[in-house]
Amino acid sequence: MTREIELVRDGDGLAIIGDDADIDRFLTAAKLNHAVTKPLPLHRMWSASTTAAAATQVGADLAANSGRWVKLTAESAEAIKTYGLMPTKVPGVSHAMVGNPGDIKQWLQIAQAPTALLSGPFAVSALATMMQQRAMQQQMDEIVEYLEDISEKVDDILRSQTDSVLADMIGVDLIIEDAMTVREHTGRVSEVTWSKVQGASFAIARTQAYAIRQLDTIAEKLQNKADIGEVAKATRDADPPVREWLAVLARTMQLQDAVSVLELDRVLDGAGEQLEQHRSGLASARANRIGLINRITVRLLEQMDETIIRANAKVLTNPFDSPAAVRSSNTLSEGLAQFRDRVGIEADYEHAETRRWKQAVIDTRDKVVTSGVSGIRTAGRVGAKGFEHATEPFRAVDLDGDGITDRPRAAAAAEEASEALKGAAAGVFGALGTLFKRGRRQPERPEVEDGQSS
Repeated sequence: MTREIELVRDGDGLAIIGDDADIDRFLTAAKLNHAVTKPLPLHRMWSASTTAAAATQVGADLAANSGRWVKLTAESAEAIKTYGLMPTKVPGVSHAMVGNPGDIKQWLQIAQAPTALLSGPFAVSALATMMQQRAMQQQMDEIVEYLEDISEKVDDILRSQTDSVLADMIGVDLIIEDAMTVREHTGRVSEVTWSKVQGASFAIARTQAYAIRQLDTIAEKLQNKADIGEVAKATRDADPPVREWLAVLARTMQLQDAVSVLELDRVLDGAGEQLEQHRSGLASARANRIGLINRITVRLLEQMDETIIRANAKVLTNPFDSPAAVRSSNTLSEGLAQFRDRVGIEADYEHAETRRWKQAVIDTRDKVVTSGVSGIRTAGRVGAKGFEHATEPFRAVDLDGDGITDRPRAAAAAEEASEALKGAAAGVFGALGTLFKRGRRQPERPEVEDGQSS
């Protein structure tokens, strides 16, 4: 017996249509059994799939099959390519019919053409719309988890602000959540439900723009700090408000996705010829919003990198403020990275790593050695005992930026640094000793020649 399922892929996930048991077998074979999945309400495709000639067959397909949406990772998306999905008439959407003959374990492509369920004039667009809804709902769930993880109560943050822009936002989430609850119970969005939420987009957009402006202002203030001590304090003070505004930003993104889900439901109930244009338009608008938020968070990350570079450059001359600046920058950067990951921003920015103190001392040693005899006075002043005395005040500072005082590791680092500078001094003294030897050999040669001549 040959088991058959249909695969439809867009930019975010994979839709699988077939018998429930066959879908489970395929997920196991494709190593997707641990992936995030959500059911797809195939009955919503009836109006888009049905034609007079195919009504009976479409009805039979709907009765016999179920649908499931699977969130794809970079690895699983690459693995799915082996099933030979081919582009459809809908941009960015591909399709394949695969089967699993009884005597063969692996799933193979068995046909190019879709079944009657996906052969209707707007069937693929309708399925792509539902897949887009599922992807946004999954992102909404991840934002809820993010807000719970950081323990930020967005309503409390909004109420603590005096700006009138944020006042409109309070209560909007309740209206949208009510509409989503009604949708879950009825399976659609009625005109009455939509009338309650369609005006919420303006308040959400104003709040989002305000939060972005606040983050941009913080980045500008950090950029204008010159003294490393001021930078350390400003970065530390910036962490709480940055986290709060990121929480507000995440909440607005969640609500915008919810409004889009409701809007797409209204379009599914409307004219099929407008479905694809509306779906792709909402996807473009969402990508533009994420791009804007990506740019502001990248600016903050770049500012943190610059702070770390400046602090590392002064790690020996300013042993207290430099580690503090690095620690605060790393803490803030971690919060930004967590936000970007949970709201679906691609991780295309690599944060600069902190240079260790030992490496800073080794760099100093290399500079001393290469400087030759001109550097001997510096090496002489900072010998082994001198360095031990110089490092005594800051042996208990936090080297790795984890917020925990690292006395044992700092003491070890001081010993290693002492050995490094001993090596630097030895290298310079060795270079100077070679010059002294050469200087002594020059007067010896004339004396030998005088003895021979006499």
